[in-house]
Amino acid sequence: MTYQHNSTLPQDLLEQIAEQGFDYLPELIQTIVNAAMILERQKYLGVEPYERSSERRDQANGFKPKTVKTRVGDIQFAIPQVRGGNFYPQAMEKGMRSERALMVSLAEMYVQGVSTRKVSAIVEKMIGSSVSSAQVSKAAAQMDEILTQWRNRDLGEVRYLYLDARYEKVRIDGQVRDAAVLVALGVGPDGRRRVLGVSIALGEQEIHWRAFMESLVNRGLRGIELIISDDHAGLRAARRAVFGGIPWQRCQFHLQQNAQGYVPRKEMQHEVAEDIRTIFNAPHRAAAERYLAEMIQKYEQSASQLASWMEENIPEGLTFFSFPSTHRRKLRTSNGIERLNREIKRRTRVVGVFPSEVSCLRLISAVLMETSDEWEASNHPYLSFKGEKET
Repeated sequence: MTYQHNSTLPQDLLEQIAEQGFDYLPELIQTIVNAAMILERQKYLGVEPYERSSERRDQANGFKPKTVKTRVGDIQFAIPQVRGGNFYPQAMEKGMRSERALMVSLAEMYVQGVSTRKVSAIVEKMIGSSVSSAQVSKAAAQMDEILTQWRNRDLGEVRYLYLDARYEKVRIDGQVRDAAVLVALGVGPDGRRRVLGVSIALGEQEIHWRAFMESLVNRGLRGIELIISDDHAGLRAARRAVFGGIPWQRCQFHLQQNAQGYVPRKEMQHEVAEDIRTIFNAPHRAAAERYLAEMIQKYEQSASQLASWMEENIPEGLTFFSFPSTHRRKLRTSNGIERLNREIKRRTRVVGVFPSEVSCLRLISAVLMETSDEWEASNHPYLSFKGEKET
């Protein structure tokens, strides 16, 4: 099949953007990415168009249309084809990452309240043309609408639910406060991760965690088989109230850290850490419980508080043994969602103090939406549910 892709020159599009703002951004993305994909095919073939050469790897075979949903609307690309069928351009995925980065950058500028002059200078470097404050405001308003829809979307079935919180400095009622950013991450039946929700609260008290969890349920969250999180008191109480009866895996990394608070002498810290790792790395739960009993007995005399703490708390880190062996490494800790929180911090660091809770939620939502989109588009699922009955 033949496909007539847009041949408008990027310079013409840049002039249209200068006159009419971001309405022409989808066409700019389409033209640049299509041109990059053609160049990528040309390099793959190893020859110039219509050139005859013994070094030619394959023959060009037209274009195949593909529509991609982006935050600036649906964009139809022309994917270059070859007769052998062993070529697929990477420029489109890279282009979409650039598009997402553009929108997040606009959000960053918007929440910082930077001057029109600075916004124009930054955007000019990004797309080759300056824009007005009205155009920036329009782009920000469009982003607010998209992010609100994303935060309120239906969720459906999720097998594993990860919960965690981090803090950002936000100006509230004239005072700079540490606001809690509550985040939920899920793994669906297809094995792919996605960010389920985010909320800004004044702390991690039960009332805030409970409202957040209930909002996930109201959006259709169902099918949870395991919850993975730290043992914050507010989170624990809310989890029991909203998701009572669902198994819970306490983060082993945090358990290791918590244990050190019960070690009576510094020289014992390494030994205790190794003993706890032995429990967690056991081949099955029966062995882990046996090791735990041995460690409790070992420390009864030399560290009685540690022994009591281990007896009460370590079993909460052993729930993962009831799940498929191929999943256990990623169910043991909340490290995955904490890496996500570090990415949030990397993007919010430039802000310093957010002017409001709304501005904080806007930027963090943009970062999370970008990340979640990349996860769901990945060709490599986070987990595989084939043979999931294996334990």
